[in-house]
Amino acid sequence: MPAARQATSLHRRLLIAGGIGLAAFLGLTGVVLDAAFRDSARAAVQDRLQGQVYALLAAAELADDGTLMIPAGLPEERLSRPGSGLYAGVFGTDFKWLSDSALGVDLPWERGLDPGESRFSGPLASDAGTVFRLGQGVAWETDASGSVRFTFDVMESTAVFHEQVDRFRRTLWIWLGAAALVLLGLQYALQRWTLKPLRAVSAELEEVEAGRQEALHGRYPAELAAFRDHLNAFIQAEREHLKRYRNTLADLAHSLKTPLAVLRGGLSGGGPSSEDLPRLRGQVDRMDELVAYRLKRAAHAGGRTLGAGTRVAPVAEQVTSALEKVHAGRGLRCELALDPEAEFPGEEGDLYELLGNLADNAFKWARGRVRVTARAVPADRRHGLELAVEDDGPGMPPGKFDELVRRGARGDERKPGQGLGLAMVDDIVRAYGGKLSSETGALGGARVVVRFPGR
Repeated sequence: MPAARQATSLHRRLLIAGGIGLAAFLGLTGVVLDAAFRDSARAAVQDRLQGQVYALLAAAELADDGTLMIPAGLPEERLSRPGSGLYAGVFGTDFKWLSDSALGVDLPWERGLDPGESRFSGPLASDAGTVFRLGQGVAWETDASGSVRFTFDVMESTAVFHEQVDRFRRTLWIWLGAAALVLLGLQYALQRWTLKPLRAVSAELEEVEAGRQEALHGRYPAELAAFRDHLNAFIQAEREHLKRYRNTLADLAHSLKTPLAVLRGGLSGGGPSSEDLPRLRGQVDRMDELVAYRLKRAAHAGGRTLGAGTRVAPVAEQVTSALEKVHAGRGLRCELALDPEAEFPGEEGDLYELLGNLADNAFKWARGRVRVTARAVPADRRHGLELAVEDDGPGMPPGKFDELVRRGARGDERKPGQGLGLAMVDDIVRAYGGKLSSETGALGGARVVVRFPGR
């Protein structure tokens, strides 16, 4: 099976995504600014041509016979120079005047505008290249002929306009390119600084994997602190799991020494006699019980660091329902006070064994009543649990509870019902980081309480 292709690093992904976003933003900004400058430059051309029209109007004079007189020396010297790129013309019903710059050039003049009408257009094609044009309609009042109408036209080559736009565009994209490089460098530095805790986590994990340190100890941001704590809890749980298996194997080897010595002695000297067979069978049964007990202890996985817990209410209802049928002839009454939010922080099988042993002891010793309670203990991320089983029996003598727990912890080979069940409960509780205790309950008998802290 081919090796899986290594994914792109998070830093590179962020840099590529940020670069694409930055390029799109600066590109759109450049397009918008370029369009805005073109509109502004076009408006400036219109204003400039309007100013030329007003200058012509100021220089022109109307004779009494309705003839328009325009002086040869105009304020704008480009109108007198051929090929200057600035052209002017005045048109009436029987009147036409062109500036010296427009002589011999075919230009798209505007004619017949109404008085007061102003029209700007362009770029327009002409013999002199593309031009902008502004036409202004004028009505000139005279005493002799009443009103005379003229159209004043001014044109300007687009060369200046395009030169300005090109210059602005070059400057704009140079600065935007420089800004992009600076921002990319800043983005790279910020991402290196932002992702530094992740690199520290990776480095610490390598140290843990190499066995040079036991857990993650670095100070990390709030977003990674919870990850560090969960990862440390997971590492610790795995170590406890491995330690539990090692201890179980060591305890099993130690516990099997005596039965094996008895079997070895019984088998020596030509084989066992008929009198030795019951004793040897007893040792075999004892070894089988020891192996089952030790394997059961080793099977407890410890506190679950990932995933959801196990709801207590359904398991408690099934366990107590089964025990009520077993003890149906005694007329026992079982009371349940179960918080629906209460969760056991581990496997369902371990909860069945924990509740089964505690409830079985309570049913055995109860005179008439058994009570099972469970409530969730509020915490930040995962609630804790308080689970209690009590009865109205004779209770437990002082010190007896700790004695039974200690015997179980030492791997006592007694049969269930003689302290082994309570020892198994203590093993499960310890494996999940909880605490097992006993007290006198409100019913008058023993009350065994299991508490698991929240996180």
